[in-house]
Amino acid sequence: MIDFSAFSFADLIPFILIGFAAQLVDGAMGMAFGTIASTMLISIGVPPAVASARVHAVEVFTTGVSGISHIIHRNLDWRLFARIVIPGVIGGVLGAYVLTEVPADTARPIVLGYLAAIGLYLLWRGIHHEHEEKKPKIIEPLGLAGGFLDAAGGGGWGAIVTSNLLVQGANPRKVIGTVNTAEFFLTVTISATFLATLGWEAVGAATVGLLIGGILAAPLGAYLAKRVPPNPLMIMVGIVLTATSIYGIWRAL
Repeated sequence: MIDFSAFSFADLIPFILIGFAAQLVDGAMGMAFGTIASTMLISIGVPPAVASARVHAVEVFTTGVSGISHIIHRNLDWRLFARIVIPGVIGGVLGAYVLTEVPADTARPIVLGYLAAIGLYLLWRGIHHEHEEKKPKIIEPLGLAGGFLDAAGGGGWGAIVTSNLLVQGANPRKVIGTVNTAEFFLTVTISATFLATLGWEAVGAATVGLLIGGILAAPLGAYLAKRVPPNPLMIMVGIVLTATSIYGIWRAL
């Protein structure tokens, strides 16, 4: 279990700020909590599997609060939710198991390169075109891939699933709310898998700060997702996705 006597509030402040910023972006744009938080933890020397375990332990609570907030603001498409959550959970279990057994460093630059390309496309589309709503056709395979890469890479569920659904023409507000809510069930499953393979020691005290900041930001992020129009929202998603992906590629190389 976590030893709460081993750290002070001053030690938590940086992680509270990271958690708040990451969840504000995630709740408003449907992505980036795992990417931002995992990148910061790995940059201070935390092993990738441990960083992913800590982030997903925090996301159990932040995605729960975020999901409730999105439901209150009616940001959900329940049919889409049903189609992505089960494949996402299956992919998450597989990804968590793979990460604890095999390093994911080789695949990560490739995935990040793909996400950077999607981010640039969304940015271009948001600037030059009005968003035309269409029913997305590729959903279940997207959930499976998103869940797997989220667990194996320490983040990426929102970046992969949200961005691809937007490319297919789905409503940005509904996509963000639905993907955020489905992420709760994904993170519960991934966290349980990590705890079963790594033990409670992998959670660590730093997760407390991420948890406090994330929970504080979750309701505000859902509110912003409801208020921001589709095209500016798509532009912001493109900027965040491109920036985080390019930074991740730079670190990986």
